[in-house]
Amino acid sequence: MWDYPRPPRVEPTSRHLVVTLGGVLVAETRSALRVVETAGAPVYFFPPSHVATGCLEAASGSSWCEWKGTARYSTVVGGDRRVPGGAWSYPTPTPGYEAIRDHVAFYPALMDACTVDGETARPQPGGFYGGWVTNDIVGPIKGEPGSAGW
Repeated sequence: MWDYPRPPRVEPTSRHLVVTLGGVLVAETRSALRVVETAGAPVYFFPPSHVATGCLEAASGSSWCEWKGTARYSTVVGGDRRVPGGAWSYPTPTPGYEAIRDHVAFYPALMDACTVDGETARPQPGGFYGGWVTNDIVGPIKGEPGSAGW
């Protein structure tokens, strides 16, 4: 992860990504965009057409990224579960990040499971970040204790 760039880079990935919530398949793709940034686990953005119909509802709140712009949050609905703010997207990303426009990223800590090629991803530490940690990710990872000043 220390060889990941700053500012972040957007790159296509054909890895098989699956998100489940409430026992329901929420999203699945082999056509995601992966955002990598120094000291962060990859964040996967799903094409909107690869998210199950009715699984996303607008949620209140927004956040701002110095690189990608203003994020919009969604409530993720799966089975009998509803997770406010469980996903986010960039409706009007800043120049250089247009590729992720309206693609959807999910917080793995809030879903039943997020998998990468069949491996269950662990959430990036710290609760704020949405990175998916898999066995091929080498840290330390931003969000771990003692990393607040990075």
